[in-house]
Amino acid sequence: MGHVIAVRHVHFEDCGTLGSVLAERGHRVSYLDAPLFDLRNVDVTTPDLVVFLGGPIGVYEEGKYPFLTDEIALAERRLSTNRPVLGICLGSQLIAKALGARVFAGPVKELGWKPLQLTSPGESSVVVELGGSETSMLHWHGDTFDLPKGAELLASTPECAQQIYSFGEHCLAFQCHPEVDPDGIERWLVGHACEIAATARVTVPQLRDDTRRFGATLVAQARKSFVAWLNRQNL
Repeated sequence: MGHVIAVRHVHFEDCGTLGSVLAERGHRVSYLDAPLFDLRNVDVTTPDLVVFLGGPIGVYEEGKYPFLTDEIALAERRLSTNRPVLGICLGSQLIAKALGARVFAGPVKELGWKPLQLTSPGESSVVVELGGSETSMLHWHGDTFDLPKGAELLASTPECAQQIYSFGEHCLAFQCHPEVDPDGIERWLVGHACEIAATARVTVPQLRDDTRRFGATLVAQARKSFVAWLNRQNL
């Protein structure tokens, strides 16, 4: 049985449908709750895969959340092993920071369902199934980042250039949320109630309705991308 470590920031932003794919392939997922766990002593060489998950804070807020310093260092250590790393939302920003890129507040809060625009490299990559002609994508972020040096951009939206990128053969990062489980969306709507209320761009009923419309298709298409990437990692 393979072993996956998932670094989590809030309980309802878990591995979602990625977790189901990993379980089907015989992998055991261990969650490390970043705000509470001593990340300085995590063995990054043993796990078959390390996943950095989402959360409602900024990578640049180490002064408020000191554990972020240790988490960025953890990402740096894992990346140096050239073993599989995957980032989602805040996780993609943490990886970008660990690779030396700038992370900062975006021009707008991108919250809701919207198609991705694949780049030319993206159209021939494992994320081809996530293009706008195949599915819509859930977005839930206010921050963005510069593309890390040496990374390859795979997908964008008009509001956020950096949506999906890869770094080498073993690192894949999503600013968006391909892992979202539509059956669990109510946890997101409650957990992020204040954030939703603070933006005029989307409402709870709209998010709920759009998840009903687009969620099942995203699950199917994200599964294809997850499987394709895991196959390339021999996982």
